[in-house]
Amino acid sequence: MKPFFTAVALAVMLPVVAIAGDTAQVGKPAPAFTLKDETGKEHSLAQYKGKVVVLEWTNPDCPFVKRHYTAGTMQKTLAGFDAKKVVWLAVDSTASNAAEKSATWKKEKGFTYAVLQDASGTVGKAYAAKTTPHMYVIDEQGVVRYAGAIDDDPRGNKKEGITNHVKGAVDALLSGKPVPAATTEPYGCSVKYKS
Repeated sequence: MKPFFTAVALAVMLPVVAIAGDTAQVGKPAPAFTLKDETGKEHSLAQYKGKVVVLEWTNPDCPFVKRHYTAGTMQKTLAGFDAKKVVWLAVDSTASNAAEKSATWKKEKGFTYAVLQDASGTVGKAYAAKTTPHMYVIDEQGVVRYAGAIDDDPRGNKKEGITNHVKGAVDALLSGKPVPAATTEPYGCSVKYKS
């Protein structure tokens, strides 16, 4: 009887292990994807090989995202990078999101990068994105080098001394140095996946 229960337990556990192995992990190749942006243009991770890619999970209705966009956190961070070497893509895995909503929000906030439409949540789940914002930095070879929060100011009450983890990761990669903190705890609203 004992070997039977062990076999059943292993059979039940195997799919979980397989799924976990397919999600984004620091030091491993980033899960491939192709998504359309708010204008209908397709973007695939493969097309950006040779550049550092920043993925930002977002939801314009989330108070944390609103705070960062009002403060210009994402826009200022991107502005500090060489556009020839770094690509920034927002990904909206909110089940109720629509391309028109993303386009309106993008126009209101005045940023230029694409808002990828992932209402099915497939890509968000492949990356194990938990919060908005949840940030990933992928190196020129397509390997995840950072996953976590945009910065170390979850409540937005620091006046100075804020560590921008994404800036630190990108700067390190561009200068051939190790990423200072490969993972941090993301904060924000939970990603509103399709149930």
